[in-house]
Amino acid sequence: MARRLPPRTADYADVEWHSCDIGAPDAAARLAPIVTGADAVVHLAWQIQPSHHRRRLYRTNVLGSAHVAEATVRAGVPALVFASSVGVYAPGPKDAYVRENYPRTGVLASSYSRHKVLVEGLLDVVEAHHPALRVVRLRPGLIFQREAGTEIGRYFAGPMFPAGLLRAGRIPVLPAHRRLRMQAVHADDVAEAYARVLLGDVRGAFNIAAAPVLDPVVAGRAFRGVGIPVPGAVLRGAAAFSWRLRLQPIDSGWVDLGLQSPLMSCDRAAAELGWRPRHDAVSALRELVAGMAARSHTASAPLSSDPELPGRFGGLVHGRLPGQGDPY
Repeated sequence: MARRLPPRTADYADVEWHSCDIGAPDAAARLAPIVTGADAVVHLAWQIQPSHHRRRLYRTNVLGSAHVAEATVRAGVPALVFASSVGVYAPGPKDAYVRENYPRTGVLASSYSRHKVLVEGLLDVVEAHHPALRVVRLRPGLIFQREAGTEIGRYFAGPMFPAGLLRAGRIPVLPAHRRLRMQAVHADDVAEAYARVLLGDVRGAFNIAAAPVLDPVVAGRAFRGVGIPVPGAVLRGAAAFSWRLRLQPIDSGWVDLGLQSPLMSCDRAAAELGWRPRHDAVSALRELVAGMAARSHTASAPLSSDPELPGRFGGLVHGRLPGQGDPY
């Protein structure tokens, strides 16, 4: 199910597609007959842009998730799997690894994090009222793949970002901060984790990430760059200022999320799912950067290469500023 159906290309032709806006008031009633008889509902829908329209994001992310859960219960589907995130966790260590029982209060400065916290709280209530329903939450780090290059550039960098300069595979200057340490995972490995959840009988949360931890030193080696120390306040201020001016599409909450989110232990995924990533985090990052340079995409609406969408230079020419309008 998707709000906008993909074209009938080879990538999408073998799947039965249904169109639904999960944030619409009647979404639960529309979804329930579609998912009736399914073995599981895998809820991946999430909206990151337009970042200047917070009510719209809340409508899709929080209200939409409530509608998906309601439809799952109405239809009697035995399992609900939710795409959560490292962003659900409270600020934590960058030199140790937290397990799935770490506090889930999020990073308050980030609307993305707050929404993930609200949805996990909603799932707690659903579990309490429907103990027969198998509820699973996957909490990955950053998810990278080549085909997402255009999408991620549009959602997180904006039209002013010189993606063409990445073709040499080099980023000469990188911002450095002692807490700018994050985990990543390849999209194919995340898909493998979902498959193992669906084919098994597990419940609860699973952290999903690959080694090594990405920090300025690791990134500098991978892209032959030099880290320049930058205080956190400067990183936040630069993001906030450029976001308010509509120069780029992400607010300072994403900086806070990067600086405050803890590192995750994936021991439970290894022990109970038998999951281990096939791609390391550096190769996944290299693949993404190559995809951004090549403007890699697919025919689906989120991964579209349409040059006039918000977040692309053609969109800017037509007055579609970063963080505004619908980039999907």
